[in-house]
Amino acid sequence: MAIERTNPAGLHATPGYHHVTKVEAAHLVFLAGQCPLDEAGELASGGFLGQTDQVVRNILVALESVGARPEDVVRTVIYVVSPVREDLSAVWARLTESPLAPAFSTASTLLGVAQLGFPGQLVEVDVTAAL
Repeated sequence: MAIERTNPAGLHATPGYHHVTKVEAAHLVFLAGQCPLDEAGELASGGFLGQTDQVVRNILVALESVGARPEDVVRTVIYVVSPVREDLSAVWARLTESPLAPAFSTASTLLGVAQLGFPGQLVEVDVTAAL
């Protein structure tokens, strides 16, 4: 499998992700949007950062279950319940400093949204990997 990540000339500089991810793979893996729920189904405490940490743990478990690593991720979409740019930036920083960080060097989108599926949920991450 080959993954090529590029930032073509004529596009703005990015804070760590790439504008284009090209992949030739035998298998694509699509994770459900990973929520900040622990194994018992309880919402993680600690606001944006605590919930982000739980989402990272969940994604790592899901990727490992199919033999994938953060480096195999080809697309992420990050949802944060906030209209405040600093909240989105804090979640992005936490993700890119986590053990999942290589997943965010690929094509990524960061969105502020009005709400997510679970009461009190502040963060969700959608992941696609290639194997």
